[in-house]
Amino acid sequence: MAVSLYQIAIDCHDAAKLARFWAEVLDWHIIYEDPEEIIIGAGASALPGIVFLTVPEHKAVKNRLHLDLSPDDRDAEVERIIGLGARKVEVGQGEDATWVVLADPEGNEFCVLRPKKTLLD
Repeated sequence: MAVSLYQIAIDCHDAAKLARFWAEVLDWHIIYEDPEEIIIGAGASALPGIVFLTVPEHKAVKNRLHLDLSPDDRDAEVERIIGLGARKVEVGQGEDATWVVLADPEGNEFCVLRPKKTLLD
């Protein structure tokens, strides 16, 4: 039996705001939208996607799952994403880290790594 990653589901308070933030960060598109669920992706048939689901509760603790982004230029990308509404956060990464930890507008942590070309570098 074969399986592949279809989409990543993110619970959030304001699905429209968060979906638009992540669509801008990833240069993706809104694929589907209703008041409770918004799907973004590179295209309707390009897997995986991200679905933002409206829930009543707010984020309360550090994420156990987060996204890692690999840009061509880490520092320029960090500044661009901060301009979109992210903020730097400290989660114990230390000053010598080769990545920068940011939080999206609802406080979900994610990392902007140094440029990477494979899963092993």
